[in-house]
Amino acid sequence: MKRSEVTEKILDAKRLKGLSWKEIAKKIDPKQSEIFLTAGLLGQMKLTPDQAKKTAKLFGLGKLEEILLTEAPYRGSLPPGPPTDPLIYRFYELVQVYGTTWKELIQEEFGDGIMSAIDFNMTMDRQPDPKGDRVKIVMTGKFLDYKRY
Repeated sequence: MKRSEVTEKILDAKRLKGLSWKEIAKKIDPKQSEIFLTAGLLGQMKLTPDQAKKTAKLFGLGKLEEILLTEAPYRGSLPPGPPTDPLIYRFYELVQVYGTTWKELIQEEFGDGIMSAIDFNMTMDRQPDPKGDRVKIVMTGKFLDYKRY
């Protein structure tokens, strides 16, 4: 069995149960980030054994599927090239437009290095606005200096 097949089973069960990702995250581990757990259920992060057990129970998964949820995944869920989904493309567009600006400003403030996507946190909130609600995404990642060797 492939990990992608487990993701498809989870998505099918989610549809049948009519659950939101927020509801699912609360049932699996209310202390864990909803974003992290959703990424795990979509095959991009590994779950703890306890989280995998609760996921298997919630979605009617077998033992092999439960074990697969705890293994380090092959990350990267998008096909090569610019994404075609409009919502995902907007993030690509943000990087295309602001990527060099972010790089300059981060490296001016911190030095030559990167923002970690491993030692990383992200939150997403809905911000009410009279002109139309806004999406607020906050990302924080540890700064990692490039090492000289």
